[in-house]
Amino acid sequence: MKRRDFITAFGAALAVTPHASRAQQSAIPLVGVLSGASARGYAPMFAALRRGMAEGGYVENENMKLEFVFAEESYDRLPALAAGLVERRVSLIVAASTPAAIAVKPVTSTIPIVFAVGGDPERAGLVSSLSRPGGNLTGAAHVNVEVAPKRLELMRELIPTAKLLGLLVNPTNPLVEQVIAGVKAAAEALNVGLQIVRAASDETIDRAFSEIAGMNLGGLVIGTDPFFTTRSDKLAASSLRLPIPAIYQYREFAAAGGVMSYGGSITDSYYRVGLYVARVLKGEKPGDLPVQLSTRVELFFNLKSAKQIGLNVPLSLLGRADEVIE
Repeated sequence: MKRRDFITAFGAALAVTPHASRAQQSAIPLVGVLSGASARGYAPMFAALRRGMAEGGYVENENMKLEFVFAEESYDRLPALAAGLVERRVSLIVAASTPAAIAVKPVTSTIPIVFAVGGDPERAGLVSSLSRPGGNLTGAAHVNVEVAPKRLELMRELIPTAKLLGLLVNPTNPLVEQVIAGVKAAAEALNVGLQIVRAASDETIDRAFSEIAGMNLGGLVIGTDPFFTTRSDKLAASSLRLPIPAIYQYREFAAAGGVMSYGGSITDSYYRVGLYVARVLKGEKPGDLPVQLSTRVELFFNLKSAKQIGLNVPLSLLGRADEVIE
């Protein structure tokens, strides 16, 4: 190559390189994560999400980026936050919880959506079929809404003399009526009374437990909700102060001092979502990926908390526990 031709080619390469570099940077996928809750309390779930993506070949800040948006338990903010992610032209949206998935579905029919939900996504109207979702949505589901009645049954087994049990729900959750209906049916079948208590903020949680103190409840079932998940410590401490035995859906509640927890593994769902995110980013269509169902349910007891409030946990229950925290 002649010296003049080399200089010309080298100069052209210099002119093109910055643009090429910027093009490569802009090609890195941006994944939006839409959550109805706040960041606190969901660190284990998002760690599982990252682990799944990494196993699929995508590592945050290396060959993909994550952008988190939180509704801070104000579920009415979710549609606007979802629209904001669409305007950002993200490559994919992770809907972290059922309220988030319900909010984002009508906002876009083209951007892939992978959800992690605690109930039946077909019943919630997210997909037309679990085996072949169709459209731009798929994801993972762990059994929690559907086993809310079982939590009441376990509480009655723990307190067989109880004549009245309580159910704490978040009235802003789109699945609240489904949870109430299922738990009411279980209470009627067991011939036990049920008192519904509602809370959607830290202030109303305090107010709810003040009300519960005067209700003479035998035990408390805490309804499925992302807001409650981020308040496991507060809910456990509040129940022990009364004192009253309470049951929630995740181990974190029992580990924080709650007497009992029973539900599906939420971290397993987020791990499966991470795997699906990687597959979709590689070109697979969400509608062709069957919804992943985590059907395993786990039972945990905190014996220290039970003894603190004067409870003897029956051996029949302890024998079925996945873990006893002492």
